Amino acid sequence: MQNQNIFNFFIVDDDVFCAKMQEQYLLNLNYSNITCFSNGNDCLNNLNQNPDIIFLDHNMDGITGLEVLKKIKRYNPSIYVIMVSGQQNIYISVAAIEYDAYDYIIKDNFMYDKMTRIINKISLVKDELKKLNLPFIQSTGY
Repeated sequence: MQNQNIFNFFIVDDDVFCAKMQEQYLLNLNYSNITCFSNGNDCLNNLNQNPDIIFLDHNMDGITGLEVLKKIKRYNPSIYVIMVSGQQNIYISVAAIEYDAYDYIIKDNFMYDKMTRIINKISLVKDELKKLNLPFIQSTGY
């Protein structure tokens, strides 16, 4: 894919092993602009680095993934946020989508395949928007 390095990724997970596994997976796909954070506040304090895609763990100490998601979307609604969780919870997945998460994935054996599919979809969306020359329409929020 020609757009490999145009994405700036954030990985936010208080489980350092999980974050490093996600980072290594992206590196193996030839992405290089990857920053890992072990908590939501560090992510929020670095949004000025303009991430395109954020893989955001839901269950973190301190501030939850949903709270971080809301603040990210207030800062810049065009950031693609993918909620990541160790457990399947319909409430969290519905809430994540309500707060404009792009997708919700479970930490399971298929997680990395899902990451690839999501990145490819985002790449297609960005290409189509570019072709149409449409400005991003911001969410009005609630």
